[in-house]
Amino acid sequence: MSRPLLLLLCCLLLTACALPPSLPVDTRYQSANHDSRVQYVVVHYTSSDFQRALGHLTQGRVSSHYLIDSDPATIYRLVDENRRAWHAGDSSWQGRTWLNASSIGIELVHPGYRERDGQRHWEPYSQAQIDALTLLLRDILARHQLGPDRVVGHSDVAPQRKLDPGPRFPWRQLAEAGVAIWPDDALRQQALELLQGRLPALGWYQQALAEVGYAVPDDGLWTPATRNVLAAFQMRFRPDDHRGLPDADTAALLAALAPAAREALQQPLQVWLVEPITEQTRMVD
Repeated sequence: MSRPLLLLLCCLLLTACALPPSLPVDTRYQSANHDSRVQYVVVHYTSSDFQRALGHLTQGRVSSHYLIDSDPATIYRLVDENRRAWHAGDSSWQGRTWLNASSIGIELVHPGYRERDGQRHWEPYSQAQIDALTLLLRDILARHQLGPDRVVGHSDVAPQRKLDPGPRFPWRQLAEAGVAIWPDDALRQQALELLQGRLPALGWYQQALAEVGYAVPDDGLWTPATRNVLAAFQMRFRPDDHRGLPDADTAALLAALAPAAREALQQPLQVWLVEPITEQTRMVD
């Protein structure tokens, strides 16, 4: 026997020895008690162009399941939905934490904002890109049997450190398409009439934000952490003014989305702010 042939036979024998024995599994019985690993869909923007974002998401230390370009509006799948992508980081929603394990991440190629004259100028999204996102969200929600309330922004789940998808992101348009939520206008007006110009105490705002899903302090104090969460909520549901101040309109929006908070406004023991909180109000460190 020639030497090359002998070496080939030895390699084959070693390979055969390394293979694990077949493990018989009986799959005749199936439980009905299960659901999808996916519980949320988190929307991001890349704050960069397509090529840079693609390199970052495929060769860097982060990833997302999908990347949607803007021109043309092309959907790219970068990570299989059955695998965990590294997109949400330190995050929380509805009491769940570290959402990479329970969510699908979608990155939109978008610059975010540009600094001019010391101010942020937020860029609009292309309609074609939003149309592509809407189709993708409909497909994901249907396959994983999720409601529109499970679609959130990165700033919702990480309000202390993230701003995406930003105030120009068309949440109301997505809600009208059935793939996101939006406060009911009638409930919002009803809450404004109930408030009669008064402002609930900070503890009410914190509890209402928590009922919606945000991770927020529960101490009734005016702190940077509470303001950041208020700003994230306003950026999504009232983008024209997202300074993070607890005003009457924000209270009405929260009441429209949080039934327990709406009910609390009608209780005789509801506590109200003595004076409005402004930019000059001192925060508790």
